[in-house]
Amino acid sequence: MNKTQKAEIVNALTSEFKTAKAVIMCDYRGLTVSNLESLRKMARGKDTKVQVVKNTLATIALNNAGMSGIDIVDTNIFVWGDDAIAAAKTVVDFAKENDKFTLRTAYIDGEAADEQKVRAFATLPGREELLGMLASVWMGPVRNFTIGLDALKRKKEEDAA
Repeated sequence: MNKTQKAEIVNALTSEFKTAKAVIMCDYRGLTVSNLESLRKMARGKDTKVQVVKNTLATIALNNAGMSGIDIVDTNIFVWGDDAIAAAKTVVDFAKENDKFTLRTAYIDGEAADEQKVRAFATLPGREELLGMLASVWMGPVRNFTIGLDALKRKKEEDAA
């Protein structure tokens, strides 16, 4: 890889990392290509990106994106996305299926995070679930009002009879 190709990779990763809500670094040693492809497929389904990057290029891109404080050593695969919960769920779910895949460290919402914080994010409900909960809360008063109107109607009918 020549210097221009490396610069292009660093620039692309820097712009991706700047907009990402979560950047998670994992060790993928011992995984097969088919395992990595299943990780990529799982990530695509959750609008999350996965890429193996050289440590020096990743360090430069992370520093350019304002994400310092993460030590990058050994073999790493990076998982990132606009939804921190989706990225965390992707990594944690894949780690459950593959014991050789280990979560190392992350950068979530502008802060360095350890494995426990990533696992905590993975247990949170996703965006769709939260929207469903919000809709249910908003519909509660309407539902109660219609139940009350129906009960009033029945009472009036009973009194009239």
